[in-house]
Parts: sequence; structure tokens; C-alpha cells
Amino acid sequence: MLINHDTRCALDCVVDLINTAPESEGSEGLFDLEALHDFVARNRVSDVGRLGESDLTAVRGVRDRFTEVFGSSGDRTAAELINTLVAEAGTTPRLTDHDGYDWHVHYFAPGASLAHHLAADGGMALAFLVVAGERERLRRCAAPDCRRAFVDLSRNRSRRYCDSRTCGNRLHVAAYRARQREAAG
Repeated sequence: MLINHDTRCALDCVVDLINTAPESEGSEGLFDLEALHDFVARNRVSDVGRLGESDLTAVRGVRDRFTEVFGSSGDRTAAELINTLVAEAGTTPRLTDHDGYDWHVHYFAPGASLAHHLAADGGMALAFLVVAGERERLRRCAAPDCRRAFVDLSRNRSRRYCDSRTCGNRLHVAAYRARQREAAG
């Protein structure tokens, strides 16, 4: 699957946002404005004005809606959720070449709130996956003690863990040790 830089960045941002939810991390990841500022910096979200408590609440709401898309039962449901999210964000596609990047499309309106910015760009990135017939790439980690979201961009759609070095490795080591105990038995 061919995904351009902007779509990949938007998908990474959506995943990072979903993974700030208590059900992913065990506690609220966007617990205050400083955490929201960290999220914005970590994801290099551009054109963000001054943030307040209302932005924090609105971004959590967008996070909940992205989570619904990840958990949706089919493409039609996902499309309806995405259409509503993008429409409410007041999507306004425009070409830009800021910060040393080549020409690319932003979907949020100039001066949009952070929540609308995330909803528009993230919603469109998710829409591109649905259009490409690739919604099943939106996944949750297969480790029993992890609920983190990720987008499987592997060629053969075989990724099972949010991070193979942590969750995947931990499960493989546990399985190995269980086999060793059984063999010693």
C-alpha cells in the first residue's frame, strides 16, 4: 500500500491520540494542558494557536470518535463516522509547502481549532484507508495486557503488536519459557 508522507503523519497522529486514552494506557494521557502541548509538539502539529481547557476537552472528544472508527464493525460504519467527523470539522482542503516540506494538502481550515485540525487531517487519512479497502489495517495490539492502537503498514498485513520490541518480544519470551518449563517437566 502506497501512503504519502502527509497521510502517514496524520495516521501516526491519530494512533498517538487514541493511545492517550485511559483504556490504552491505563490512565488519562491528556490529563492537562501541558500534556496536550506535548502531544502537539511530539506530532509536529502545525498552525496551532493558543490552547485552553476547552481545547483539551474537544481533543478528547475527537479521540473518542477516532477510537470508534478503529472499533467499527465494517467499512460502512467507519465511513459514516468519518464523514460526520470531517464534516463537523469544516474541512477546507488547501495546498501548502510549509516548514521545508514539498507541496501537500491540509484539510483543516485556516485558524481552525486544534480539535477541528486533528479531526479534518486525521479523518481524511482514515478515509483514504477506507477508500483503498485497507480499513483492516487499523488494529489493536494482540498482547493480552496491551490495548494500544496501531496501523499495520506491513506489506503482508501481518503485524500483531503495537511494538514488536516490547509487546511482541515479551510474549515470545514468555512462550519460550513456558515451553522450557514444560520440557523440563
